[in-house]
Amino acid sequence: MRFFWIALQFLTRLPVPRSTSTSPEDRGRSVPFYPLVGLLLGALMVGMQTLLTSADVGLQSALVLVLWVLLTGGLHLDGLADSADAWAGSHGDRERALRIMKDAACGPAGVAAVTLILLIKFAALSVLLRENIWAGLIIAPVLGRAALVLLFLTTPYIRPEGLGAAQATFLPRRSAIAALFISAIVMMGFGLAGIWALAVSLGMLLVLRAMMVHRLGGATGDTFGAACELIETAVLVSMVLVSG
Repeated sequence: MRFFWIALQFLTRLPVPRSTSTSPEDRGRSVPFYPLVGLLLGALMVGMQTLLTSADVGLQSALVLVLWVLLTGGLHLDGLADSADAWAGSHGDRERALRIMKDAACGPAGVAAVTLILLIKFAALSVLLRENIWAGLIIAPVLGRAALVLLFLTTPYIRPEGLGAAQATFLPRRSAIAALFISAIVMMGFGLAGIWALAVSLGMLLVLRAMMVHRLGGATGDTFGAACELIETAVLVSMVLVSG
C-alpha cells in the first residue's frame, strides 16, 4: 500500500499519510500503481457527476473538469505547456528544446495548447455526460497514467536530474508489465468503448513516443505530462465518436 501512497503523492494533490517515504527507490517502485491512481481520480469524478445529475450538462462538465485539474494540481498541463513551447520555439534544435522546457515561463504556444486541450475535454465531457456515458470519466485517467508506465518501460529518460529520473532508474519492469496487462483487462471490461479507447491510446502513444525520440532522443518529465494530457483527450474524443 505504501507504493500506492507514493504514486498518489506524486501524481495528485490528494492527502497521503505523513509517514509516506519518498526515497528514489520507492518512487521507482510506485510507477506500477499509476493506473490505480487514475482509477481513483475517475471514481472521484464519477462521484461528483452523480451528485450533479440534476444540473445542466454544461455545468456538470465544467465542474468535473475543474475537479480533474484540481486533483492533479495541473501537473500534466504544465508539462503540456512546456512541451508545446519547446516544440514551437526550438525549430528542431534538441538543446534549445531542452532549455525551453526548463524555463518556468509559459509562452504563447503553451498557453494555446493548454487552452485547446481544456476546451476539447470540456466539449467531449459535455457529450459523454449528456449521453450518460460515465465510463469515460474512468477510462481516460486510467489510460493516461498507464501510458506513463509504458513510456517508462520503453523510452530513455534523458534528464538525470529530472522529476521522473528516480522512476526511470528504479522501475520494477515485471510489476510495470503486470500493471499494464491488468489495465488492459479492465478496459476490455467496458466493452467496445474500452477496447476502442485502448487502441486509440496505444496508437497516440506510439506517435508521441516517436516524436520524443526523434526530437529529443528520449523523454523528459514535461513530455510525460504532455503525453498524459493528449492521450486523455484523445480517449474522450474517440469515445464521443464511437458513441455516435
